[in-house]
Amino acid sequence: MRVLGVDPGLTRCGLGVVDGRPGRAVMVAVGVVRTPSGGDPGERLVFLERELDAWLARFEPEVVAVERVFADTNITTVMTTAHATAIALLTATKRGIPVVFHTPTEVKAAVTGSGRADKSQVTAMVTRILGLDVAPRPADAADALALAICHAWRGAAEARLAALAARVPR
Repeated sequence: MRVLGVDPGLTRCGLGVVDGRPGRAVMVAVGVVRTPSGGDPGERLVFLERELDAWLARFEPEVVAVERVFADTNITTVMTTAHATAIALLTATKRGIPVVFHTPTEVKAAVTGSGRADKSQVTAMVTRILGLDVAPRPADAADALALAICHAWRGAAEARLAALAARVPR
């Protein structure tokens, strides 16, 4: 299963593509889309859309895994993250690619075994799981790869269970 992980952000949006199945994952690509924080918000969103569309065209993922927006006390950050999330959802949906959401806790638990892991632990495990010589930087890139790994492992298992359940006579 090829998964594009998206760690949404308007200033920095992490992207990571992984080919994986439960217990196994290989990195295909990783990067960060950056937009100038002082730029026009609409232009920044258009730029993000173009970049995401290019990644979708180039890597042809079967699914896009996006981090679920976490509402904290900084409303401005939540709103710009939500805008970037909407661009990922829109861009993938226009291409007929399903979008799934995972919470930070789910992602941390999938790659580290603990939903309370910190960013350095997530980065270390992503590096180890993917057999990388160098840790992906910045953290947005590592988080995007973690999202892709999480879905490749958990999503594939959930899909198999759903397929089995569909075969059971009622």
